[in-house]
Order: sequence, then structure tokens, then C-alpha cells
Amino acid sequence: MKKTLFTSSELDSYEKDGYLIVKNFCTEAEVEKMYSTALKDNAMAKNALDLNDQSGKKTKLSLWFTPGNDVFGYLTRSESMVEHVAQLLDSSSPVCHFHSKLMQKEPRVGGAWEWHQDYGYWYKNQFMFPDQLISVMVALTPANKNNGCIQVIKGSHKLGRVNHGFTGEQVGADMVMVENALKTMDLVYVEIEPGDALFFHSNLLHRSESNESDKPRWSIISCYSSPSNLAYNETSTSWKTPMEVVPNEALLNWEATSLSNADFLKKENDPALK
Repeated sequence: MKKTLFTSSELDSYEKDGYLIVKNFCTEAEVEKMYSTALKDNAMAKNALDLNDQSGKKTKLSLWFTPGNDVFGYLTRSESMVEHVAQLLDSSSPVCHFHSKLMQKEPRVGGAWEWHQDYGYWYKNQFMFPDQLISVMVALTPANKNNGCIQVIKGSHKLGRVNHGFTGEQVGADMVMVENALKTMDLVYVEIEPGDALFFHSNLLHRSESNESDKPRWSIISCYSSPSNLAYNETSTSWKTPMEVVPNEALLNWEATSLSNADFLKKENDPALK
């Protein structure tokens, strides 16, 4: 796993563009262990949520709050991950984990994610400061145009929060503002390889198309916040609990538990997913 912290130039790019790509953030062995676990751990399949896009295709995710002693918890809590997130949050305080999710876009049937901002979802949780929220996606399989990689509108985090409403079973951004943003800013297809990481701001507009290929697109996304960023309408507690950081080598070398005891999100418990 990459140990070098972000340079001042990279931090300036994040401030300007709203995202950063780190190649080879995780090693091939780390990716293999995580992907194998995702496929074999029954807790993932048992707690997967199916959400319809506008066309009726299903996109699937498994979401949990408290990072544990499983391989994904070791990634989420790793020294390298936490230090990079702290840099982008400009925080000297301990970093907190809001939630993580395994995104599972299956061949031919995996649905799209509509244009949205993460803060478009999290605003309902009444987090006060979107600049203190960040997501990190680590690719477990190749992500490209054919299998529905993430698309971002470069610099769109500068717009602030855009109004959101339901699009199919998903919450999507006001398309008038999205179309205006696409006229004004660059659209970027984030094509990355297994082990690459995408760090992005909570107000960055992003989407992904359905998977039309014969290959899956799987990724793990962990979302973080500063402890001072109060959430007045969030019932989970991980968002305000500083993480216990583990060494980078924990993912490969420490004994890992199953996710069977993880505090997974249930569809009926979140209005945005009903």
C-alpha cells in the first residue's frame, strides 16, 4: 500500500478539481484478498441492497457503519488510508468513519447510478460541513467505460449542494443544474485498475452507467468525516467515533473476521433507499 503522503501540488489539485486518483494505492495481493473475501463472505450477499435505476436495471451494494477486524476494516483503518484522508480533510484531529459499502455492478445486468453528490444524500443526516466529508473508492476489478466506471464533473464541488430528488429508487441531482455544470466544466471518465484509489469531495457530482460488458465492476468505498462535523439526524455512531488505526500490513498479515456481525444498513431503515 502506498505510504507517501500527498504533495502540496496534489492537495492544490484536490481543492481545484474535487478529486484525486492514486495509482496502486493497494497492492495486487491486498486486492486479491479483498475481492476473494467479497465473493466468499456470505454476509455480503445476505445484506446486499438492490436499487433500480431509471431503466429498471438493478445496482447492488452492501453498506455497513462500524469498521471491524475484517479485511475491509483493516483497509478503512489503515495508517496510510487515514493519513491521506486527514490531509484532504485538513484535520489534525482523529478521523472518523461514516460508512463503507461494497459496490457490485454485475455483467450485463448491473444498473446505473444517476448523477448525484454524496452530500445530496448526507444532507438529510444533517451533517453540518460538506468540506469535512470525503469518500475513497478502491477498485477491486478494472473500471472502464464498458463496465460503467464512475464519471465526475471536474470542479463541480465548487457549486455547493445541489437539490436532489428521487430518480427511480435512487436519489439524483437536479438535472437542470447537472446540464449547466456539463456545459461549464469537464466530464471525466475515471478509468482505473484494481488497487487504484479515487479520493473525492462530498459535493463532487458523479454518476456511472450500467455495466454492458461481460466483466463485473466491484469496488469498496469508504466515507470519512472529521469528529467536529456534527450530524444532527444520524442514528449510527461511527461518524463521531475516532477510528483505531491499524498498521498498513494488517490487511495481509493479521487474522481477519467475517462481516457477519457488522452493522449493515437495511433498506427499510433508510428513507433514501426505500
